[in-house]
Amino acid sequence: MTDKARPATLEEALQLVERDADVAIKALGAALKAAKKAKAAASLGLVRDLQQAMDAAVGLADQASGTVRDVRQGWQFDVVEWFTSGDYAKELLAAAAGAGVRAFQSDDRILCYPAIVQVSPADATVVIDKKKDRRTRPSVVVGHLAALQDRPPKFKADAFIETLAAGYDLVVASKHLRSGAPARLVDVHSVLTLLPGAARDYNRQEFARDLYLVDQSGKVDTKDGRRLSLPASAMTRSGPVLTTVTRTGQAKIYAGLAFTERKL
Repeated sequence: MTDKARPATLEEALQLVERDADVAIKALGAALKAAKKAKAAASLGLVRDLQQAMDAAVGLADQASGTVRDVRQGWQFDVVEWFTSGDYAKELLAAAAGAGVRAFQSDDRILCYPAIVQVSPADATVVIDKKKDRRTRPSVVVGHLAALQDRPPKFKADAFIETLAAGYDLVVASKHLRSGAPARLVDVHSVLTLLPGAARDYNRQEFARDLYLVDQSGKVDTKDGRRLSLPASAMTRSGPVLTTVTRTGQAKIYAGLAFTERKL
């Protein structure tokens, strides 16, 4: 086994293992081929060919065993440290940028329209839209995110706008606001996630992503005849905001919403 430069990233480490494993596969294939020749010679009684084939199989098997050990010894990458330190998330963002897939980090998550990605250091996995995935090679994850961008999002705008209206009404009542006045989105999210664990299961990044999807859908009217608006300017400057990523990869900020009677 020759000395190799220590890989700087998980992608590089996996590329090296893939290359070394390919060499091992070829070596094992050659040993297997020789063993098959020995079997064929034995089945026909070709004793001179049998001895030659067996000698070749033994030699090739020894070589193959060495290449397999090299593959195992070459894998020295500290995956746990890479994930725990935050380096994996940085590598994933760099891989996305290199592939032209726009993404950015928000708190402990990576936003990449329409997906929300969370790195799970405990078991070295990624969670994409609440689905755990053990395939963590950065180029593979980025390819999956790019594919998700090409699909229409599975989002029911009609149902979501009714949920928004219900949350808005609760905030208006609890804050003693006038009907139709803007309410802070963080307050609406709070009333929509009152049950224990609900805020964890439906976090602010997901809420902001869904706001963007309903914003883009053009669905602004509720069943009771009110119309959704998402005022931002003044509320953005004076309080907490929600951030998501647009279809084109730009940061999108939301601060408040209101439901007003639709003008006929």
